[in-house]
Amino acid sequence: MQILQVVLQVILGLTSLLLTLLILLHRGRGGGLSDMFGGGVTSNLGASGVAERNLNRITVILGVVWIASIIILGLITKFSAN
Repeated sequence: MQILQVVLQVILGLTSLLLTLLILLHRGRGGGLSDMFGGGVTSNLGASGVAERNLNRITVILGVVWIASIIILGLITKFSAN
């Protein structure tokens, strides 16, 4: 059970870093914080529809893996305390 917990913690760490990177790669959708940090200037560079859809899909999949690993780690912690 300890090995599974360590593996899930590593997965959680990796998905956290990857989610941060992928979210920062997304194109800004309008005025807001993304424009304040230069999102409006770079939004025309390499932003094809297919690439944006694939980026969205990968981000959603990583988000689901991230949430699942948090839930499983929480259940392991809860039931191993007894």
